[in-house]
Amino acid sequence: MNIILSNSSQEPIYLQIKNQIKQSILRDEIKEGDPLPSMRKLAKDLRISVITTKRAYEELERDGFITSFVGKGSFVAGQSNVLIQETRLKMVEEGLAEIVVESKNLNISLQQLQELLTMLYEEEE
Repeated sequence: MNIILSNSSQEPIYLQIKNQIKQSILRDEIKEGDPLPSMRKLAKDLRISVITTKRAYEELERDGFITSFVGKGSFVAGQSNVLIQETRLKMVEEGLAEIVVESKNLNISLQQLQELLTMLYEEEE
């Protein structure tokens, strides 16, 4: 698992870890049942406090993305396809909401924004 931390980010480190692991799960890069590195190993690899990795893992477990077993470690939890799809859709909506706000700030019309989105969407095909 490749986690990249940014000291210049506004996000706390534990949240960067949580979000990157969550993204890997949602993108199916790590699958149900796959083990995560131990909190200590991840902390050592990232050169951060174990407390920080513990908080990230606790939040992932609370949100249902991982399951932890004392003495065995943490593993990617089983996700229903409906939940995964809903979470992905929510991420897209949040990104689009930010784009809409920025577009309004730049006086970009809805029609211009739709044309740009259509062009970008079709470019990927």
